Parts: sequence; structure tokens; C-alpha cells
Amino acid sequence: MLSIIQIEDLPPQLTDLEREAATQGFRFLGRLIEEWETGKNRFDKLGERLLVATYNGRLVGIGGLNVDPYDATGDTGRLRRLYVANDFRRRGIGEALVRELLSDAHHRFRGVRLSTDTDAAAAFYSRLGFARIEDANATHMLLMSAVGAAAGESH
Repeated sequence: MLSIIQIEDLPPQLTDLEREAATQGFRFLGRLIEEWETGKNRFDKLGERLLVATYNGRLVGIGGLNVDPYDATGDTGRLRRLYVANDFRRRGIGEALVRELLSDAHHRFRGVRLSTDTDAAAAFYSRLGFARIEDANATHMLLMSAVGAAAGESH
């Protein structure tokens, strides 16, 4: 059974995910652990969250939402450190993580940006409504007004 929860401490099983990601050339989980340990990023500012996905108690995914450090306005979020274990991909876990990360983002952010360097991830985020952008610090953006309109909310 899939469960997605917000965490306030890094789970010990994250090192297994980090090792798997590193073998695939992804270093961002190592940066997540390092930044957490140094206190540089704890996903604890207003509107920020760090979520994990577990399947039958096994850690199978992680993802976070920060205030975008590259946007001076302070009203833009940044999707970060999203990773799903290789054996659990294409089961909707990544989508569930992103949807949960974005579920309350409209209360704090006008938009959410991200940066990816793989075609597969770009296609994934496009399917979730993120538009490709030309920016030195981001590859995709989702306007929160678009999320609210899609959900039938009025702002």
C-alpha cells in the first residue's frame, strides 16, 4: 500500500535511495542529505515541504518543495530532489508525490519552477502541466492559477 507523508527528519533508508540514484548519475539526493545535515536546507520555511513515499513500509520515493532561491520575488516555489526508486517507477508514485507537494502551494506561491536535465523527466513534468521555459535557473514552470483553474477553484 502506498503512503505519502511529510517528514521532519531524514529516514535512515534514504541512504539506499541515494546509492541507487548515484549509480544512475543523479547526485541530488547526496546534496539533499548534505544540505540537511549542515542545516542549509531543511524544507522548513513557510510553504516548504519534504515528502516521502513508502510502499508497504519501504521507502520508494522522496520529493521537496522550497522557496525558489533563484527568484528574488520570494513568491515562487521550486520543486526539488524528486526521486522514485527504479523498481517502483511508472506506478504513479512520482505523480502522487508531485500532486501532494503542489496541493497547498497556491496558498504561498504564484508559481512553481524546477530544473531537469533528462528527456524522461521533462516529459513527466510536461504531463503534469509544467511548461518548458527559457531561464538560466529553471527548465519548467507551473503557474498556481492554472492549478486552481484545473481543480475548479477560483482565485
